Amino acid sequence: MSVKAFKLVSAVEREMLMGDKTHINIECIECCGKNLYIGTNDCFIYHFLLDEKISTGGKVTFAATKQLHKYLGFKKSVSELKAASALTRLLVLCDNTITLVNMMNLEPVPTGARIKGAVTFTLNENPVSGDPFCVEVCIISVKRRTIQVFMVFEDRVQIVKEVFTPEQPYAVAIDGHYLCLALTTQYIILNYNTGSSQDLFPYCSDEKRPIVKRIGRQEFLLAGPGGLGMFATVDGISQRAPVHWSENVIGAALCFPYVVALDEEFITVHSMLDQQQKQTLPFKEGHILQDFEGRVIVATNKGVYILVPLPLEKQIQDLLASHRVEEALVLAKGARRNIPKEKFQVMYKRILQQAGFIQFAQLQFLEAKELFR
Repeated sequence: MSVKAFKLVSAVEREMLMGDKTHINIECIECCGKNLYIGTNDCFIYHFLLDEKISTGGKVTFAATKQLHKYLGFKKSVSELKAASALTRLLVLCDNTITLVNMMNLEPVPTGARIKGAVTFTLNENPVSGDPFCVEVCIISVKRRTIQVFMVFEDRVQIVKEVFTPEQPYAVAIDGHYLCLALTTQYIILNYNTGSSQDLFPYCSDEKRPIVKRIGRQEFLLAGPGGLGMFATVDGISQRAPVHWSENVIGAALCFPYVVALDEEFITVHSMLDQQQKQTLPFKEGHILQDFEGRVIVATNKGVYILVPLPLEKQIQDLLASHRVEEALVLAKGARRNIPKEKFQVMYKRILQQAGFIQFAQLQFLEAKELFR
């Protein structure tokens, strides 16, 4: 049974980005506060300001205002974009080179600092250096079976570690000293400080795209065998039951208490609390799904959309209205971490009372008694 957890809202429409140039495709996106950056297949970066508007009826819309666009000078696609807001820098991967550009004017840093030989890269959101004016960047190197870790400052980069892997890596996420890697035939956890590694489970990189995503301190979400979304800690164990995805998931994101996944035809929403599929949104030609500071963004080749979550209280009331008492109570308990303590206690008491009346009306007197108590 479904829950309306998210609404899909358009943020950047095709005309704003490409006008009548049909050959332009969106390759990557980055969102930092109100700043939305888009990298295209013809080597341009576009910078938009996103303005969220909420009508009196609670309807959410987005107005995107184009700030500027910049050509990077290659005949290659912009592969990846990551913002380092503390440095006011945007890290741009194009033609196996990560260039540092200013977040506001998109000009490269005057020193020309860059990281060469990168296939893909990620930022360490749980950095080990403790320096607020530096970001830690982990790359899969063009050198075979090699991962490199860099410290990136405002105008310079410094290599910290080079790590060799047992097989060729295809995807990486990082947390502290821990690397979660998708290799040719399996996922592993590798501590780049001690060199110790832990096998997780097998998968075949020839058959499907690996997904490795850090979802919290020392925890990752992975696309496992049999269409399962698997959770793994840095100790190589799973503290949550897996969620059942389709076999061909392209991307995944976390928006607590939901895991959102994208395949070729749909966006699916599963609850981390009971692993049930809660919502399915038709979405054709999607190829990007990412979360940025809790905001989930999806994109096709031509447009960018935002998944706007409905307030948890509204979702709980909808479940109660459908007499889905157990699901409502599970969601209410899960909402505790998102709502201030005093407000939560008032809300939770009211939900227990409503749930009690529903059970009472269904002649489930023992259950109703427990809820009233």
